[in-house]
Amino acid sequence: MSYKSILVQLDTGAHAHPRLEIALRLAHRFHARLTGLFTTYVPDRHAFFVMAGTADYYAAHERRRHEHAAALERLFHAELARANVDGRWIGATGYANDIVPPYARLADLIVAGQTDRNDPESFIADQFVEHLLMSAGRPVLLVPSSGSFATPGQRVLVAWDGSREATRAIHDAMPFLSHAANVTLLTVNATRGEPPAWRIPGADIALTIARHGVNVDVREVGADSDTPIGDVLLSQAAESGCDLLVMGAYAHSRLHELVLGGATRTLLKSMTLPVLMSH
Repeated sequence: MSYKSILVQLDTGAHAHPRLEIALRLAHRFHARLTGLFTTYVPDRHAFFVMAGTADYYAAHERRRHEHAAALERLFHAELARANVDGRWIGATGYANDIVPPYARLADLIVAGQTDRNDPESFIADQFVEHLLMSAGRPVLLVPSSGSFATPGQRVLVAWDGSREATRAIHDAMPFLSHAANVTLLTVNATRGEPPAWRIPGADIALTIARHGVNVDVREVGADSDTPIGDVLLSQAAESGCDLLVMGAYAHSRLHELVLGGATRTLLKSMTLPVLMSH
């Protein structure tokens, strides 16, 4: 099993080029075709035209967008040639939450960036990452907005809670797991609050992974009830020197996570390493 098509989401933000570099290295590793999907925030032209003196601003915004797109497209093709990777460029216009998911559903893996509130140029739509996770139907590799990262996947931490989403993430990440030097499957508070008949032990899903030729270690840790699971995952990843975390996204409803918190919300806000998420 391998990824044969990878899509990287690009914009005019500061992290677009580093994200492209990771996507290129992954495409080279998996012998995959790389699609660069360029999107930016597009303001509503009608909202500008009803305000005196703003029509010229909208036209200037359009010119800058086309200039940035052209420059990034040239860079994209140059990097494809340098990395000896096959690919194509798509310059999409429109609201990103509407136009990105249909393209994403055509890829085996999506590479996107963590939301960076300190980089206005990286904003393309409200809750773009959350919407992409929920609507793409494909695994999303999220690259943190701070720090520098080599090609992820040498030391992988897999978060296991027995959910449908965690199961989906494991199978979606199998190309990474098959190439990894070390894979650790982690359960947190594995026996808390569930009838025994509902539990799927980490050892059982580890056996499923091992049948794909992956050497996997199983670890169980406990945590206080007031300690966010996401913080436990990040701490364990740091202690183990992992360069990739694999987990299910929004095992509870998205509203439940936003109101009560949850591992997905913690990771989206505070990730310190690339995270592959599936819903």
